[in-house]
Amino acid sequence: HELIEAQVRRSPEATAVVHEGGSLSYAELNRRANRLAHALIEQGVTPDERVAICLTRGAQMMVAVLAVLKAGGAYVPIDPAYPAERIAYMLEDAAPRVLITLGSLWGQRSPQLPMIDLEAGHCALQSDTDLDPRVLGLSSQHLAYVIYTSGSTGRPKGVMVEHSSLVNLLCAMKQISGLTPRDRWLAVTTLTFDIAALEIFLPLLCGATVVMADAGMSGDPARLGQALDRLEITAMQATPATWRLLVDSGWQGRAGLLALCGGEALNAELGARLSQRVGTLWNVYGPTEATVWCTAQRIEPGTRLGSTCPIGAPIANTRMYVLDAMGQPVPIGVAGELHIGGVQVARGYLNRAQLTAERFVSDPFVAQPARLYKSGDLARWRDDGTLEFLGRNDDQVKVRGFRIELGEIEATLRRQCGVDDAVVVAREDTPGHTKLVAYYLAEQPLLAQQLRAELASQLPDYMLPGAWVHLSAWPLTPHGKLDRRALPAPEGADHELQVYEEPQGPIETTLARLWAELLGLQRVGRHDHFFALGGHSLLAVQLLARMRPALGREVALAELFAHP
Repeated sequence: HELIEAQVRRSPEATAVVHEGGSLSYAELNRRANRLAHALIEQGVTPDERVAICLTRGAQMMVAVLAVLKAGGAYVPIDPAYPAERIAYMLEDAAPRVLITLGSLWGQRSPQLPMIDLEAGHCALQSDTDLDPRVLGLSSQHLAYVIYTSGSTGRPKGVMVEHSSLVNLLCAMKQISGLTPRDRWLAVTTLTFDIAALEIFLPLLCGATVVMADAGMSGDPARLGQALDRLEITAMQATPATWRLLVDSGWQGRAGLLALCGGEALNAELGARLSQRVGTLWNVYGPTEATVWCTAQRIEPGTRLGSTCPIGAPIANTRMYVLDAMGQPVPIGVAGELHIGGVQVARGYLNRAQLTAERFVSDPFVAQPARLYKSGDLARWRDDGTLEFLGRNDDQVKVRGFRIELGEIEATLRRQCGVDDAVVVAREDTPGHTKLVAYYLAEQPLLAQQLRAELASQLPDYMLPGAWVHLSAWPLTPHGKLDRRALPAPEGADHELQVYEEPQGPIETTLARLWAELLGLQRVGRHDHFFALGGHSLLAVQLLARMRPALGREVALAELFAHP
């Protein structure tokens, strides 16, 4: 935040944040953040103290994040759309000193901790002067944020990231991106996804403008494509799923656009198409435990690629090792587990000493004491010195950019009444479309609608299975272990969350046929829910494209989201 304060002094009247027609200058953003920071200090916030932020996207969220850092605290983002049980667990585990939110947003929930309601005007009389980190006792080794990711034990785990790690990322990406004060960065990522830190802070370090997209824009390619032109955007970061939404919707691209693509593997076909529609395309890779991105690869138009785009070479002050099961480096071209070293390695997991010891290990390849993060990702070195991502070596998957521990869904499902055991897998029965499928053991088949409702009260939407398969016994390997490869593909009845009722009339019949084709189902009833059956934004765009010739009418994507 001192780097941002230096930029405030250089260009106080420049536009820092734009959201829904309003804007904040660098000076005004800084003043508002200072007032809130002084209020946080009055609440007892000191270095390494956590501060929960539960806000929707917008200028207030930017103010809150910056204020927490200025006060010396570490921000803990909480999505207001999360189920109440998940929010309660995160607050209990993080034990924040204070919660920043809006009274109208928080509603009737009553946290057992102090709350700053930004609608109440409590900060109006606070000082708007910068705080001195030295007076606060704040150093680069203190926490900047704690981000919760999916956990294999059935509970999310908080990753602790320090200022030094975040500053290294930002300085490295500033050099890679070439961002200048003339740039306008469209921020589309939710704050609970760690890559949002880059969207929020990098433009502010460069004197550029952060343009905050509203929550629905990233899922609507028509609006997103229009916004890139209308708002004169020069830079955007998104997952391959979001970029594919744009490309598949017919977006012709934007000349000069700086495009960062990360969060999951970038398919070579998409990389080739996208590189031809933007000015510069970077494929970036990094787990939350290594502070957002730790490798980068520029994808040039016309470059010959394999099945996936390379993830590149380490960014500044980062070390990447591909090791075998004995912890030894493997030769070029040989697959191994990716281990990450350097200044961006996180402090560890909050309140998880044993898990931290398992995943953050001593680095034997440097003289001074240092640690490596065992990523669980498989990779190999290419002849040109870049890395190629090969997938996971455990049960963690990425679906549409979200990192998901299948064990967390399984643990939640096993707690449901009548479920004896459960396994969740990510299947790609339709090429390019990954879907979560839940398999469960029970005496009798259970209502999929009821199971989904139970999980929806505890897990976010992106972790809800799209199909539910009842089995009386697990398929086993000759060694008596679960044979995941022998789990059957879901059939039509496995997707039915409602009692089946036949479609009525030509329009419903046509829609049911299109749904069944896209979702790989035998039948679709007139009360079914597109997203509950495994549909998502990418499939929604394809559905609308098929509806045009089949029904002879144009339907907006927003209509499908409103009436799924």
